[in-house]
Amino acid sequence: MAVINRIAGFSEEMTAWRRHLHAHPELGFDCHETAGFVVARLREFGITQIETGVATSGVVAVIDGRGDGPTIGLRADMDALPMTEITGLEYASQTPGKMHACGHDGHTTMLLGAAKYLAETRNFAGRVVLLFQPAEEGPGGGRIMVEEGALSRYGVEQVYALHTLPGAPAGTFETTPGPIMAAVDTLHIDVIGRGGHGAMPHECLDPVVAAVAIVQAIQTIVSRNRNPLDDLVISVTQIHTGTVDNVIPETAYINATIRTFTPEVQEMVHRRLREVALGTAAAHGVRAEVRIELGYPATYNDADKTAFAAEVAREVVGADAVIADRPREMGAEDFSYMLQERPGSYLFLGQGEGPGLHHPGFNFNDAVAPVGASFFARLVERAQPVS
Repeated sequence: MAVINRIAGFSEEMTAWRRHLHAHPELGFDCHETAGFVVARLREFGITQIETGVATSGVVAVIDGRGDGPTIGLRADMDALPMTEITGLEYASQTPGKMHACGHDGHTTMLLGAAKYLAETRNFAGRVVLLFQPAEEGPGGGRIMVEEGALSRYGVEQVYALHTLPGAPAGTFETTPGPIMAAVDTLHIDVIGRGGHGAMPHECLDPVVAAVAIVQAIQTIVSRNRNPLDDLVISVTQIHTGTVDNVIPETAYINATIRTFTPEVQEMVHRRLREVALGTAAAHGVRAEVRIELGYPATYNDADKTAFAAEVAREVVGADAVIADRPREMGAEDFSYMLQERPGSYLFLGQGEGPGLHHPGFNFNDAVAPVGASFFARLVERAQPVS
């Protein structure tokens, strides 16, 4: 079995949808025009049970199958990134400073393609809940949709999502049971000293030297406090301090990202970061204020649902084009909130060579959209067959 013929038949229409979305990117929770486009397409497909305004601009739609049965959820994210596009495409972003550099335009298109087919055929029992989510790139629209009852209100029992994967062969699938993407937290440290003349450091309490020492000491958490078998990343990404060469500043600021997979490692890292920052600051005669901002939890795939999803993917693209035990990665994803609430799976769909995600030259490969749409459709038909 391969790409569904009916879906292949309207692939040009899917390309047109995707390129429209690509030309009109929106950020965060402000995905109202994108949501309006999605709703218009859903109504064209004959879908009437549609809820808008979920998590500000999200859309939840229901397709009823033939007869009673369970409910499956399919999710696509809709938001873009605050970047300037350099592709030069005729359908490039029409909004300066915003672009679809992470393939969410393709994700939305693939779910729309599956919706069109499922609404026509209804060859499944129970119902399908389509989750078009805003604000994956930072604010966490997935969490808000869960908190507002997008899963519980519609009785969703299992949930799935796809993400494009540049660099992997076009039309291939990759996933793994258990954690597939990391939890992400953000570290903020303010170092407070006493400023003064750069020629008279003995009269000052230098926050610059203390900040540098803190950054160096932080590196020992990975090398000396972490079990070598546990994955962990702590990357200091910003140090801001000072104004001119002859003034010792009053303060310094340190920023870092923290990536973990288990609550135990996360707790250890948070504790040691505070101990290291406060202790190192005290040793330098200055003061540190530490704040750790909790971000997305780890994206955790249910083992049984992931095995099932991989089986469906093999039916669509063949066994050789599916990797069901890919290494987990340190990126993060707010689909994790939905997987905390319901069992399911998150899979990557290869889109071939080209610029990577979050690159200003990135562009989703329209040729793989029918593959993703066929996967979603077969997933529903296999999970909820008509008796």
